[in-house]
Amino acid sequence: MKAEPKKKRATAKKIPVRPSRPPARRAAKKLAAAGPRILALVAQALDAKKAEDIRIFNVGELSSITDYLIIATATSDPHQRALRVELEKVLDAEKARILGIDTSKGSGWTVVDAFDVMIHLFTPDHRVRYRLDLLWKDAEEVPLSRLLAE
Repeated sequence: MKAEPKKKRATAKKIPVRPSRPPARRAAKKLAAAGPRILALVAQALDAKKAEDIRIFNVGELSSITDYLIIATATSDPHQRALRVELEKVLDAEKARILGIDTSKGSGWTVVDAFDVMIHLFTPDHRVRYRLDLLWKDAEEVPLSRLLAE
C-alpha cells in the first residue's frame, strides 16, 4: 500500500493574549492588601488600650520577614498582658494569620507575629534597654495619626 500524503492542519490566527498573573502572585497581592487594614486595626487597638509611645515602621524594603513593625510601651506587666489579649482579639476577629506570640513572665517584652505586621510590646525599662526603634531608623515611619483616622 501506498502511504497517503499528510494533510495540512488548519492553523488558527494567533491572537496576542495578555498574560495573566500566576495564582501565587494573585494570592500574594491579596495578602499584601490585607496588611494595611490589619495595621490600622492593631494601631487603633493599642491606642484604645492606652499603649504609650506607639511607633510604626514600614520595613517591607528592609526585612524579609514582615512588612510593618509596631513598637509600643506598656506601663506594667499586667498592662502588657492586656495589650496582648486585645491584639489577639482584634487579629482573630479579622481572621488574620498569627504565626506566633512570644512572651515570658517578667521578661518585659512580648512579640506578636501577624505575618504582615509584627508587634513588639515593651515595659518602659526594657524598651530603653533594647532600643529597637534605633535598629529600624532607616525604615519609613508611618504616622500613628494617619492610622487612627482610618
